[in-house]
Amino acid sequence: MMLSSLRAAAAGDRAGLARLVVAALVVLTLLALLLSTATGASNASAIDVVVSLLTGEQSSVLSQRDRIIVFDIRLPRALLGLLIGAALAVSGAVMQGLFRNPLADPGLIGISSGAALGAVLMIVLGGTLPMGLLGFFGGFALPIAAFAGGLITTLLLYRVATRHGQTSVATMLLAGIAVAALTGAITGVLIYMADDRQLRDVTFWNLGSLAGSTWAKVLTAGPIILISLTVLPFLSRGLNAITLGEATAFHMGVKVQKLKNIAVVSVAAAVGASVAVSGGIAFVGIVVPHILRMVIGPDHRYLLPASALLGGILLLAADMVARTIVAPAELPIGIITALAGAPFFLWVLLRGRTSAGL
Repeated sequence: MMLSSLRAAAAGDRAGLARLVVAALVVLTLLALLLSTATGASNASAIDVVVSLLTGEQSSVLSQRDRIIVFDIRLPRALLGLLIGAALAVSGAVMQGLFRNPLADPGLIGISSGAALGAVLMIVLGGTLPMGLLGFFGGFALPIAAFAGGLITTLLLYRVATRHGQTSVATMLLAGIAVAALTGAITGVLIYMADDRQLRDVTFWNLGSLAGSTWAKVLTAGPIILISLTVLPFLSRGLNAITLGEATAFHMGVKVQKLKNIAVVSVAAAVGASVAVSGGIAFVGIVVPHILRMVIGPDHRYLLPASALLGGILLLAADMVARTIVAPAELPIGIITALAGAPFFLWVLLRGRTSAGL
């Protein structure tokens, strides 16, 4: 089967190979989830954790302490990492298809910069809010502020780029650069006003981390991410058509404006919810679609589900490295993704320049 798929890919038809890759990624995702749940400083062995997860025989396999570590700390962290990695990777693939630019990522539509501004506002000025309001939101005040900042910024940017009911992706790209600069400047002013403790909090949030993941965060961000991940694959045929140009896609029967509306709102919701609970995690949205395009081609029918699976796998792998490489301390996961993603990104640029003869 693999040989026939490879022959089909060599002949230009990568559908068989794509299906094979997606199937392999499903298996790898399950393995990564189990391995992430079994990895850590606890004395529980990987086999004990896997048996406990598969059979539910918690009392006879794990001690009370290990059960708390596995089911209340590691498992929600692994599930949240899987969801966030999938959200970032699929959003990157959709943005690249929508902008027809392989270097596009969700940051281009203001989500990351807006979320960062919302988070910094809460960290630096949250103490000035009424205590009753802070008490009502509790530990969700920071994620809510980040999510609201990303969503509001994206909607404002989308409004700027829309005229007479038509949205210009070129205008959105340019406006996104301007909005990112503006929000960055405001964030800089807030950082200048912050004290030492607030500076540490801002720095740690910007670097990204899955530390502190709880079932409450999974239940808060998970539904938003899952709804977006369910909606976006239905845009695959439209994204395939729009790669030929908006006019061509329109004449092929694609409702281009509706596709843009759904894509931008879904990406804003998925990435906003992800960034709100994890902070800034770079390069996943760029690197994962690039890797998969080189292997299975640009067909979004396969690219989007494959991106979701590979994004989750890579983020789980980065998280395992982050919490074991300097154990018992923990590196921010954003450092790991940047260290791995930046060299790959440079290699892609150099490879493209070489093939173009530049």
